[in-house]
Amino acid sequence: MADKYVGKRVKRTEDPRLIKGLAHYVDDIGLPGTLHVAFVRSMYAHARITGIDTSEALKVPGVVAVYTGKDIATKIGPVPCAAALPDLKVPDYRVLATDKVLFVGHPIAAVVATDKYAARDAAEILYPGVELEELPAVVSIIDGVPTTPVIHEHFGDNIAYKLTSGEGDIEAAMKAADRIVKQKMIHQRLAPIAMEPRGVLARYFPGEEELTVWSSTQIPHLLRTQLALMIGIPENKLRVITPEVGGGFGSKLNVYAEEALLGWISMQLGKPVKWIESRRENVAATIHGRAQVGTVEVGIKNDGTITGLRYNVVADLGAYHQLLTPAIPTLTGLMLSGAYKIPAIQMNVTGVFTNKMSTDAYRGAGRPEATYVVERVMDVIARELNLDPIEVRRKNFPKADEFPFHTATGLDYDSGDYEAALKKALDLSGYQKLREEQKKARDNGKLIGIGLSSYVEICALGPSQAMPAGGWESATVRIEPTGKVTVLTGASPHGQGQETSFAQIAADEVGVDLNDVTVIHGDTGIVQYGIGTFGSRATAVGGTAVLIAIHKLKEKAAKIAAHMMQCDASRLSFEAGCYSKQEAAAAAVTGKSEPVVPVGEGPAGALHEVPTPTNGRNKITIQEIALAAHIAKELPPDTEPGLSATYFFEPKNFTFPFGTHICVVEIDKDTGETKIIKYVAVDDCGKVINPLLVDGQVHGGIVQSIGQALYEEVVYDEQGQLVTGELMDYALPRASQMPWFDTDRTETPSPVNPLGVKGVGEAGTIGATPAIVNAVVDALSPYGVKHLDMPVRPEAVWRIIRAPEG
Repeated sequence: MADKYVGKRVKRTEDPRLIKGLAHYVDDIGLPGTLHVAFVRSMYAHARITGIDTSEALKVPGVVAVYTGKDIATKIGPVPCAAALPDLKVPDYRVLATDKVLFVGHPIAAVVATDKYAARDAAEILYPGVELEELPAVVSIIDGVPTTPVIHEHFGDNIAYKLTSGEGDIEAAMKAADRIVKQKMIHQRLAPIAMEPRGVLARYFPGEEELTVWSSTQIPHLLRTQLALMIGIPENKLRVITPEVGGGFGSKLNVYAEEALLGWISMQLGKPVKWIESRRENVAATIHGRAQVGTVEVGIKNDGTITGLRYNVVADLGAYHQLLTPAIPTLTGLMLSGAYKIPAIQMNVTGVFTNKMSTDAYRGAGRPEATYVVERVMDVIARELNLDPIEVRRKNFPKADEFPFHTATGLDYDSGDYEAALKKALDLSGYQKLREEQKKARDNGKLIGIGLSSYVEICALGPSQAMPAGGWESATVRIEPTGKVTVLTGASPHGQGQETSFAQIAADEVGVDLNDVTVIHGDTGIVQYGIGTFGSRATAVGGTAVLIAIHKLKEKAAKIAAHMMQCDASRLSFEAGCYSKQEAAAAAVTGKSEPVVPVGEGPAGALHEVPTPTNGRNKITIQEIALAAHIAKELPPDTEPGLSATYFFEPKNFTFPFGTHICVVEIDKDTGETKIIKYVAVDDCGKVINPLLVDGQVHGGIVQSIGQALYEEVVYDEQGQLVTGELMDYALPRASQMPWFDTDRTETPSPVNPLGVKGVGEAGTIGATPAIVNAVVDALSPYGVKHLDMPVRPEAVWRIIRAPEG
């Protein structure tokens, strides 16, 4: 192998099976005798259950069983919440509603039948048998904390928690300012809308007392642990398999009621059971994201220097806590310093219960909210002081030599050069020329806007002390007797491309062809315990575990090689998959082969050979060492047979990617429609393993930001009815609405891990949203517009344009 793979644009090795339709998702897995489950879900946001008559549903041909909340209340534990905050109120969240329903989509009963059509028919017949007494609903947080009605009566109010965070004297910082800038900001509720909705298949073997659960999840090992606790099965008798996952975006970083219930049903009936979520169920009963309403206050000097920032925010948590629900707004607080030197920061957050589905981690998970607040207010400051938005940002950047940089939110940024990323974005976009063209366009009556965002995000969610369930990641690497390399990773990639990037790392380190490396993940019966994929951590933490495991493996390989070549290991060098005696470099150039002893034919007919251990060879390949390690006839004393290593990597800090995005929009005066005519993104995710994968992640993130900025919103009416429950009503951005993305990067390695990588999975979603909104506000500035709430719909823009006319 001559060339290195790391740093190259290598096509994803997992793509052929996906493109050809050969991959297997949960719904593709068919087991003999599988039963199907359909749920009866609440059509009310808040109601008391006064009775359930299951008799008619049980008469439907093919129906095997019907379960209600009271049937299983004492048999399955509550849905877990892993977040730990001071004085946090945690409701008792059962897999099926018992006394009350608290949101539209809340599961009331489960119908089990021989096919999915019979199950759905029976569920429809059962619904009229559910007696519900409708109650007033808590829906809006726009005007602050709703006081009545109280959703969970025993708590006494709708406040789940209150938390104040930050460092520095905020009052002194505000007094030191020449002026205070204030702005209310709304982060609308979003639905993740993964292409593949959730799905669960469970199979129980009564004889072996073993349960296997196939789930479209991002955290197979954590899911196994929690399911074992919920349904009372020994964890070592439970196997979770994650097949292909058609998108997660954080929505599958969770433990859902349906996963536990299906496992339990299979244990009761002794047959496989399957449930595949419909799109309406997906919008109603899979977690939502964002949903914050806050006011930011920033103290500034007249030259644009920031003295302090305060953010008072109400977070809509929904009716119950899912796995990380209460923790997500705290991530907003951690990132309120953005890419700037702000001496004092304070966030006051109030988490509130409402009659809606829970919010939780959605791509970016609290950090897009922080970046939006900071980057929008930077433009507000520029407008207030009549300064260029770029100069305001530059005024407050820390310099590259100030890293590691401590922020007033308590974090220590690992490395950064924010000016370099900004300059590259300005050059790539032709910023000065854009401003000149904008002026000419405005003179001709066109509405052109230019917006930018200089962001920093917290990634590689890792140090265990800062995580609810461990922040390390694991890897096992082994070289098989035939010389092929197997990587077992505790990460659970589902579109990020780690089957490729981890293979690139392994191929370079071991000196083999990329196609000789297989990466296995997502099966708790095969892979050692791992934490999973979320928070842009898989490569920075999981990839580092792979790297260090290989280093351990090579230490053993060197010991074996030294024994076989009758020399000390310190005299060996390793290059291109071969160990050589250092003084034999000149001899290696001659290309003379060494004597070998044949040991048999491989499965492909190739002759596999093991070097004679006593012949004093000067060069030996890693494949030959692997074979010798497995045959184990001549190994160094006290050396175990085989060639593998496992490593659990615990990072000492998070990583902090950053970048600058620039967006140019044109607004149609007749329709109010916003069209993005240019988009430039310069991101710094540390060392890049595969630029192709990085571009893909950035592109996807920007698209989701365009959705939030311009189109998407989960809407509930005054009674808590879900208005946007289907894709006919929930507006996703389309390919025809996407501009060309000009992407580039700077590269500032992270000192947190030996790979130097930072993470990029959420960068686009975090950096793009404020750039887009800033551009729209800039385009409408001739109309006196200083701020607009998301999504910036054409109707709202059209009304602003038409307002002067009447």
